Amino acid sequence: MPDTSPTDPVAEAFEAQRDRLRAVAYRMLGSHADAEDAVQEAWLRLSRQDTATIHNLTGWLTTVVGRISLDVLRTRQARPEASYDDRLPELARTVDGGPVPEDDVALTDSVGLALLVVLDSLGPSERLAFALHDLFAVPFDEIGRILGRSGDAAKMLASRARRKVRATERPAVVGREQREVVQAFLAAARDGDFEGLLRLLDPGVRLTAETPDGEVVVLGATEVAAGARRSAGAAAGGQAVLVGGLPGVVAWREDGVPLAAIAFTVVGGRIAGIRIVTDPARLASMDLPEPE
Repeated sequence: MPDTSPTDPVAEAFEAQRDRLRAVAYRMLGSHADAEDAVQEAWLRLSRQDTATIHNLTGWLTTVVGRISLDVLRTRQARPEASYDDRLPELARTVDGGPVPEDDVALTDSVGLALLVVLDSLGPSERLAFALHDLFAVPFDEIGRILGRSGDAAKMLASRARRKVRATERPAVVGREQREVVQAFLAAARDGDFEGLLRLLDPGVRLTAETPDGEVVVLGATEVAAGARRSAGAAAGGQAVLVGGLPGVVAWREDGVPLAAIAFTVVGGRIAGIRIVTDPARLASMDLPEPE
């Protein structure tokens, strides 16, 4: 953490930018941990820089965070098995399966997570151009400098990304329709209905599992459906919950120890993302309810 004492004006100026930089990095990276790392790296670079040469600190920091994020995105693209998704938030509350007042409160988180699902489908340069310009109003000339391209090229990348985002239907607020999709999926898994599972899964569905041995990623409806049919027991007997604005399930062992927490992202009536946590250490860190 930078020294924020009154005698350190550079640190004070950086701290004034920290929340915005964290938001920029998170929209580009979709990971709170990676965003925090990017911001901290930006501080380290700033602390080594002759600040007298920086005429626009906000622009300079945005450029640095952008370049750091671009490097991370390109590394992920080269190593798709790498773990970078920490988006399963802490348990928000138990869901009873019907409309509840807190659904309105969950809207912001739900839409935000939905946008991240869409952004994951973009290439690194597209994602950076779209996020910086459309979400944070960074001029295309600055984006071009980050990408090593012209401002016009950055504008074309953002335009292409925008078309992809608009073509992808966002999930609605977690409500009856999303819960019904999740319940239908769990029922199909329990019954071994492979065709039913395929109908409920987006063809490009991504399943990420945090296990005691590390993170496992499964891509595609066929693979996810096969795995769901094999491991339906725990989820089928679980308790419906809302996890950071997403419909989910928590299951326990007979002795009351948490067995698994699952969150589903529903897009256009199909499941586009599943996050499963079976790692005991991770489960212990979550604010899970007591089994009913």
